[in-house]
Amino acid sequence: MRDIVHDFARFAATTTFADLPEAAVESAKKSLLDTLGVMLGASGMEPAVRPVIDLMTETGGRAEATVIGFGTRLPAAAAAFANGTLAHGLDYDSQTPWGAHPDSSLIPALLALAERMGDVSGERLIAAIAIGQELFIRLRCNVRWNMDWNLSSAVGVYSGTAACGALLGLDAEQIAHAMGIVSLHAGGTMQQIFGTGSDLRGLYAGFIAQSCVTAALLAQKGMLGMEQLFEGEAGIFKVYFGGEYDRQKMLHGLGNTFLCQGMTYKYWPAVGNAHTYIHAAIELMREHPISVADIAAVRVYVGSFAERMVQPAAARKTPATMMDAKFSLPFTVAIALSAGRMSITDFAPEALKNPDILALADKIEGIADPAFNWNLKLPAGKVEVETTDGRIFSRLGDAVPGTPERPMTWDELGHKFAGCAAVAATPLAPARIAKTQGFVRVLQDTKDATLILELLA
Repeated sequence: MRDIVHDFARFAATTTFADLPEAAVESAKKSLLDTLGVMLGASGMEPAVRPVIDLMTETGGRAEATVIGFGTRLPAAAAAFANGTLAHGLDYDSQTPWGAHPDSSLIPALLALAERMGDVSGERLIAAIAIGQELFIRLRCNVRWNMDWNLSSAVGVYSGTAACGALLGLDAEQIAHAMGIVSLHAGGTMQQIFGTGSDLRGLYAGFIAQSCVTAALLAQKGMLGMEQLFEGEAGIFKVYFGGEYDRQKMLHGLGNTFLCQGMTYKYWPAVGNAHTYIHAAIELMREHPISVADIAAVRVYVGSFAERMVQPAAARKTPATMMDAKFSLPFTVAIALSAGRMSITDFAPEALKNPDILALADKIEGIADPAFNWNLKLPAGKVEVETTDGRIFSRLGDAVPGTPERPMTWDELGHKFAGCAAVAATPLAPARIAKTQGFVRVLQDTKDATLILELLA
């Protein structure tokens, strides 16, 4: 049987801007602006990215592509590594409606290649983004997942490499070879997310971006991949996913139906699984006249995945690192209840020691409830507040802002971008922020998409 890698490669090699529905074009452009903004924000707000920036800068090499927020120019693969780490460094990057993050590795890889190539049109960059998002979603949604492999890595290397091959103008056979080459770099488990005290969260996106660029360039130079990459005796589907995958769904409508037009963008700088709880907490306090001083106890109802966000209780209530705080339901819900909003500065190192937030977080307990299990689509979290006089208020976090049920508008996305750009290592002036947003809105009209990087310098 012909391996499915050839179907994916043919889609990547033959899909052009003209094939994309308007909604997929909008999604690709929004993803670009969103990712650029998050990279800028991380450059100034996440100390854990600095070892990567410093190492890549020390190593140096041919000046092919730009490190966002710092202006350093490095070989394309090194720049992709640095920018990918920035893009996921704040856990503020976009995701699919089913969870997992394609854009934080995909867009840094494509931008690095585009700079290396030169004269890449806006239409060509948009098409490559859409190709990568589409293949990512079709892989992510149609393999068995036991919350073991980090899907953003385990499937993102293939979708990202296919998109890089498309941007380079490789044919289907070359793209299939590139996907075989990058299989040697596919990995990473969910332990990096479930554990505490680690700086690795943003790093995986950097590794993916670097691998995608390298694999595509090696295929361009004639290196061969492997046959039966996904469906062979020791193929990816068998080894990583126990042979449980839905080939028909992966291919159904490929090239005609674009699922990527439903990408989601984060209103709040925290892990996506916390957003339903953040939204529930914000809305609960808006809908009811509750004073934070009157809160006696808070219960968050969690399924099998979110239970890890409340345990171990002591570590989750007093997070030691920015990443731990973003994965903590007690900490994120405490911010939402206390402030009625959440911003990028709520996770600054000094903010992790805020006594009022920590005191409220200490009152928040997780209640295991299988009704809130994450099967495919993220469930609507439930927050319940009990006051000192015995009243109980509860709220589901449904229709979360930024999701297909409540899409983020261009104005809202622009506000998010401006907030990120303002805290960059070198903050952008308001005029540069406005020009960048305007450039992305009409990206399809430009002959050189990389001009946007000059606006960020």
